[in-house]
Amino acid sequence: MAKVNTLYGQIDQSLMNKFANIRLLVCDVDGVFSDGTILLGNQGEELKAFNTKDGYGIKALSKVGVDVAVITGRQSQIVANRMQALNVKHIMQNREDKQVAIKELIRDYGYTNSQIASVGDDMPDTGMFLESEIGIAVADAHPMVKQKATFCTSLDGGRGAIREICDLILQAKGKLEEIHGASV
Repeated sequence: MAKVNTLYGQIDQSLMNKFANIRLLVCDVDGVFSDGTILLGNQGEELKAFNTKDGYGIKALSKVGVDVAVITGRQSQIVANRMQALNVKHIMQNREDKQVAIKELIRDYGYTNSQIASVGDDMPDTGMFLESEIGIAVADAHPMVKQKATFCTSLDGGRGAIREICDLILQAKGKLEEIHGASV
């Protein structure tokens, strides 16, 4: 099988061809956009850390016509604020059955399974893989999630895994070096 050199190592040409066809990247949040840590204060406030490199990647995808969705089992204003700042098109919170949620995106917005890549870190995310051409596990995902994934990132969730995926999609589309802009 022919290999393609990427910033993150070699990948099969057939997988890069699949990345080239992606129109929608669907992501879990906790453990993917963040490292999975949730900080809780005495007054009930919740804090999460997001990686600005991941944010840059998401913004870059929008410049080449790739939509982004987040599907998370939790409800958080922090997530809503961050995703709105990144111009994420579809924000689906408090959705425990992620397979049903991704099917709604397909039905409501006309995507096909072959145009979707999904990324997760734990078992609830594997339902998304069933509806996606490429199911992606972050490097520090649960071992069973890695077994079910088409591809595993070299970087951990909240530590650049989203940027890695965005860069691979951009490279596959021949746009990696064309995208410039402010990090967020």
